Amino acid sequence: MAKILHFLTENEIAQKIDETWETLEEKVKGCEKCPLCKSRTQSVFGEGAKKTELMFVGEGPGADEDMQGLPFVGRAGQLLSQILTAAGIEREEVYITNVIKCRPPQNRVPSVEECSACNDYLFAQISLVQPKILVTLGNTPTKWLLKTTHEGITQLRGKWFDWYGIKLMPMFHPSYLLRNQSRKVGSPRHLTWQDIQEVKAQWDKVRRIREK
Repeated sequence: MAKILHFLTENEIAQKIDETWETLEEKVKGCEKCPLCKSRTQSVFGEGAKKTELMFVGEGPGADEDMQGLPFVGRAGQLLSQILTAAGIEREEVYITNVIKCRPPQNRVPSVEECSACNDYLFAQISLVQPKILVTLGNTPTKWLLKTTHEGITQLRGKWFDWYGIKLMPMFHPSYLLRNQSRKVGSPRHLTWQDIQEVKAQWDKVRRIREK
């Protein structure tokens, strides 16, 4: 693929990438790799800037996402948008997706088999976006990408990890923050505010380097 792209013009490369995105999304729409396809209203692919240094990965679609076909559009998604805006990040400037693309019944935690079925889709999205910074929201994406078994999001959040050359930062999932309203020092909301500010600082640094 790299050798082929070497002989293409910039416009032709962009067209090939767009075609790859379209093919990938069509595959997700028609996916029947696991039983979740039988209970979904529709799959939820992803949304946002497809050429960005900052990418967010959540767990999976909820009821609102299943109905609308877009990630993070329910109450948790609205809170995520508020967090991004407060930190000076426009939602349209980043790419947002989930580990799994179909809603599990009753919003249960997805199984290893379900995550495995969607793994190629997620890795393809990451490869196409080519982010410099990857934020995992909650336990599922954090454990799935970092392959941790004992440590959970409480121990891992707020720390930077090197993931195949990408800076990865785990953060609490917005749905967890909805269940924990306290804003006291040390509370999940307070820690999330610290984390997103750190993410924003790193993103600004990356963009400054790019613009030089």
